[in-house]
Amino acid sequence: MHRRTLIQCLAAAAAAPLAWPAFGQNTKIVLGYTAVTDFASAFVAAEQGYFAKRKLDVEMKFIPLNSTIPAALQSDSLQIGGPTPSVFLQAVDGGLDLVVVAGAGVTSQSITGFGVVARAGSNIKTPQDFVGKKVGVPGLGAFLQVTFRAWLKANGVDYKKVNFVEAPFPQHGDMLRGGTVDAVVTADPFMARITDSGAGYVASYYSTFLPEGNPTIVYAATRSWAKANAGAVKGFRESIVDGANFIKDPKNDAAVRAAIGKYIKLPPEVLAKAQISPPGPIVTEKQLAYWVGLMKDQDMLKGNPDLASLIVK
Repeated sequence: MHRRTLIQCLAAAAAAPLAWPAFGQNTKIVLGYTAVTDFASAFVAAEQGYFAKRKLDVEMKFIPLNSTIPAALQSDSLQIGGPTPSVFLQAVDGGLDLVVVAGAGVTSQSITGFGVVARAGSNIKTPQDFVGKKVGVPGLGAFLQVTFRAWLKANGVDYKKVNFVEAPFPQHGDMLRGGTVDAVVTADPFMARITDSGAGYVASYYSTFLPEGNPTIVYAATRSWAKANAGAVKGFRESIVDGANFIKDPKNDAAVRAAIGKYIKLPPEVLAKAQISPPGPIVTEKQLAYWVGLMKDQDMLKGNPDLASLIVK
């Protein structure tokens, strides 16, 4: 090849946008997750090689509070993260240009893997008993707080009379034992550990009032990153679909729980009893619209998000 021709080819290659890593290199993705089984599809995708198969070098990074994930995406310390839909929509409403690239877990009335756990001896039994109490939630404005407030409101309780404090999942048991909070809105496997230890009891599996099949976690990225890495986004979503299909096969239960245990760092005997949220790898406008309605009812959104523009197809 002549020198001039070679230079022209190199210049053209440099100018062309790359949707997939060049020259066989892997795309590096730092994926932020919290300590819930809703992320099982990503855990499985990492352990079963689905990410690697698609030339994705995914580093799993534990994030203690779900509400901090949008800021981490914006700062590029995470390329993909798993905020709850309410945290995602609030971030968009606040001006962050984020998009959904895939879905994680979804709600199911057959799952009692999360609920509100009251401190032993607190005598909290009914929705009205939470008035004036201090309740820990693993992210202000996140899934568990928003759905718990909806449950209180549905039962005639003014949720503004409940004092909510932010508390990471791993701290819930200690906070109940120490009397820092009267109750926590929590999820397995932490809920099971709390009840097994005697530090608290389940006051309500309130989650059973939620409709079926709405996302509990969405995998999100900044719009600019998703646009610049369209091939990686496609590969990520395909990997999550593979992970979801793996989870749905009952014969893979032990492998799924092992993957969850690796990233959430809990012993097998605890995970053995944990309920795993059903996977929902594809997020629709209708599903996001459910969350918009719930959040509007709690005065959490100022605008009306263009839902079609928030989901990468």
